[in-house]
Amino acid sequence: MKKEMLLVIVSFFLLSITAITGVYAIEEKTKIITISEEKADLSGDEIDEVILLKGIPYQDDDSYLKEVYIEVAGSNGKVITFPLESGSKASLQLIDLNHDGIKDLFASVLTGGSGGIVNNYLYSIKNFVHTDLTIPEPLEMDAKFLNGYKAEIKLVQTGKTYLFDLKDRKKYYKKLGFYYKGKLNEPTELSVNPYSSLKPIQLKDGRMGLKGLQRVTGVANADTIALIESTWTYENGRWKILTVTVKQENTAN
Repeated sequence: MKKEMLLVIVSFFLLSITAITGVYAIEEKTKIITISEEKADLSGDEIDEVILLKGIPYQDDDSYLKEVYIEVAGSNGKVITFPLESGSKASLQLIDLNHDGIKDLFASVLTGGSGGIVNNYLYSIKNFVHTDLTIPEPLEMDAKFLNGYKAEIKLVQTGKTYLFDLKDRKKYYKKLGFYYKGKLNEPTELSVNPYSSLKPIQLKDGRMGLKGLQRVTGVANADTIALIESTWTYENGRWKILTVTVKQENTAN
């Protein structure tokens, strides 16, 4: 009986050792990469913080990051972490976008999809208070195809309407059975994409703002109808739109 009990205890011990070893092996395989490292005063106490942009790639695909985050080692001895979305590429800029005289964290993560969508983040840690400043929402649009190989885009924020002549892709649409004798087979909306680009720019008043780029597409993601550029400034705790530019994308189809 004592021998049987001893064997049970030894077996349990060996299993425990194996399990612990397995856990350590998994932890050792977790690859954390540092994408960028900078130093700057983000709190306003005139002492630099250490800012790291880090990512964890998939084990079998280093080109895609399953986890992305910002790690700030504050001058007060505390570490603040900002988790971001996963993606194929990530970048971080330190720039004062809320115009308080202290740099903010502006991060971009490319999703890696065929649409070229980018997720953006904006944070402040003034006085060591973690504040999500958000980013301007993409422009809202009512967009649709019209008879006669045309399209219409109406911007909700400005109320302006833009018409597009799509006769240069007439053969393509006819081949798909999308139009018949110049008339739509059924009412069809255009696809309004989120930002494919959102970047800091210097405004006319010398302060920093953001410029966004959105694509409006037709029957497929590659069928770009228009490119919409918008510029924004941060005022009184919110984003204010300054300009909107609508450009038609021509095609040789």
